[in-house]
Amino acid sequence: MALDAADTLEILQLAARYNHAIDYGDPEAWAGTFAEDGIFNGGGPQPVTGHSALAAFAANFPSAVPGGRHWTNNHVVDGDGDEATHSCYLNLISASGGGNSVITGRYNDSLKKIDGQWRFTERTVTPDSKD
Repeated sequence: MALDAADTLEILQLAARYNHAIDYGDPEAWAGTFAEDGIFNGGGPQPVTGHSALAAFAANFPSAVPGGRHWTNNHVVDGDGDEATHSCYLNLISASGGGNSVITGRYNDSLKKIDGQWRFTERTVTPDSKD
C-alpha cells in the first residue's frame, strides 16, 4: 500500500526535527530521529552507526559549525507500507558567519516505521561538487 498523506507529513516533520535538533544542540533528539542501529553517511570518512555514536557526532556539531543552520527544500517522499525513501536539497549555512553556505548538496534517505514512528535507517549527504 502506498504512503498516505499522514505518513508523508510525518516524514517531512522528521526531517524538520532532525534539522532543529542538531542546530539547537540536542544530540539525543537528533540521534532519536534514527533507528537504534541507524546510519549517517556524511561529515567524515566513516559512517556513524548506532544511537550512542550518532549522539556523540551531533554533540560536536556546534563547535564544528558555529551557528550552523540546516535549510532543506524540494522534498520528495516515496514508499509503501512501513518503508520509504526521502530526498531533498541541503544548504548548511553558518548564521554566525554572516549566513555563508558551508555546504550545499542533497540528502538521500531510507526510512522505516518502527513502533508506529518513522525513523531514518540510513541518511546520506551527497555534497555538490565545487567545480
